[in-house]
Amino acid sequence: MRKLFRLGLIAVLGFWCCKATAAPPRPNFIVVFIDDMGWGDLSCFGNTEAGTPHVDRLAAEGLRFSQFYVNSPICSPSRCAITTGQYPQRWRITSYLNHRADNERRGMAQWLDPAAPTLARLLQQHGYATGHFGKWHLGGQRDVDDAPPITGYGFDESLTNFEGMGPKLLPLTLKPGQEQPGKIWADAERLGGPCTWMLRSRITTGYTDAALSFIQKAARAGKPFYINLWPDDVHSPFWPPVEKWREDKRGRYLAVLEEMDRQLAKLFDFLRNTPDLRNNTLLLICSDNGHEPGAGSGGPLRGAKTTLYEGGVRSPLIVWAPGFIPQNQSGTHNHTSVFAAFDLVPSLLAIAGVPLPRDISFDGENLSDVLLGKTNRSRRAPIFWRRPPDRKRWPPFITEPQPDLAVREGDWKLLCDYDGSHPELYHLATDCSETHNVAVQHPDIVKRLADAVVAWHQAMPPDNGPALGRSKP
Repeated sequence: MRKLFRLGLIAVLGFWCCKATAAPPRPNFIVVFIDDMGWGDLSCFGNTEAGTPHVDRLAAEGLRFSQFYVNSPICSPSRCAITTGQYPQRWRITSYLNHRADNERRGMAQWLDPAAPTLARLLQQHGYATGHFGKWHLGGQRDVDDAPPITGYGFDESLTNFEGMGPKLLPLTLKPGQEQPGKIWADAERLGGPCTWMLRSRITTGYTDAALSFIQKAARAGKPFYINLWPDDVHSPFWPPVEKWREDKRGRYLAVLEEMDRQLAKLFDFLRNTPDLRNNTLLLICSDNGHEPGAGSGGPLRGAKTTLYEGGVRSPLIVWAPGFIPQNQSGTHNHTSVFAAFDLVPSLLAIAGVPLPRDISFDGENLSDVLLGKTNRSRRAPIFWRRPPDRKRWPPFITEPQPDLAVREGDWKLLCDYDGSHPELYHLATDCSETHNVAVQHPDIVKRLADAVVAWHQAMPPDNGPALGRSKP
């Protein structure tokens, strides 16, 4: 009997010893990448015309960042950077991916090269369940029907819209007074299936439900997860619920914004009310680029989507991670740290404990301590931008010629043309609206920054921006 007791005691002690020394569970990640939302559109970033209470609650429980940037003022290259941790120019994705002829006209690739590094693949190789739910726009759109499937980039599952290969949700549109909904982008059915048609005003719910199902599946498998939740909202055309329809563009946009916030709340509440997820999940929310003129708002920032001014490339960022952010930092607003979307890739890998591959050189830097509220430092290297090759102008929204290049270093922001001419210099700490060009007063800074951004531009694969910039709009 004593022998059996001793053996039982040893077994129990061994169990708890193993439990005590077991590695902590690896963190889960969810990236909500909103489409065409302006820097000032969330009410926690100053919007007084519409309410986003569910996102605002995450901000109140987490961190807000005022000086976070995306790496392009337009869709596909911005998504390329947050996927790869590298400048999108390296992969010849410098504007939105369109049909074949237009991609060739602009000197672009037809899709993201599957050889590109991706955050999803690196996490997948280290035991993560990976899912993409929402807009993709990195290949497989219009007549480009031979692009790799989304699962070819390291995702176990995907559900997308009309701009990606694989299973998809396609939009039905309905206006007040209509009895039957209409279909748009029906030709996308040939880009993979199964295809589910649902009201455009409800599609964010479709992606959210898919993400929730994936989370539950990962939990049953005992795996940590990484999820892209990239809604179509709030990109035009704007299709709010019929009962919230407005005739003016701005009004419809705000109705879609509020409806998106409401539909995402199902996921937010599930994470908050599930202790294992609440304590071990990082949820990041930001926008892929600036707002469409006449719809969203950049608040005090100059410029909009497609421009290199702050309103085109600065994005609101919220990080919610109750199990990781110090309690005394919850609800704080970081006005100091300057970093960009490509920094998220090495940062999340570091938080996951995944070593950086020796054969991959990221342009992004590890700022995991900043994301978790432990410091307010900035990235060391400058951030460089090149305008989309087809957007020297964007009539009728933008009729004046736009700068070709931009660089942010410290508090300084320089914009110029491809050869460094026509410089505009702004001190963003005192002039975030970019209203006072001080280039004449600081010729040494202009020369240093212009030389740096031109050298970066020349080191990147070219596109057809110079030729298209000389053509008439």
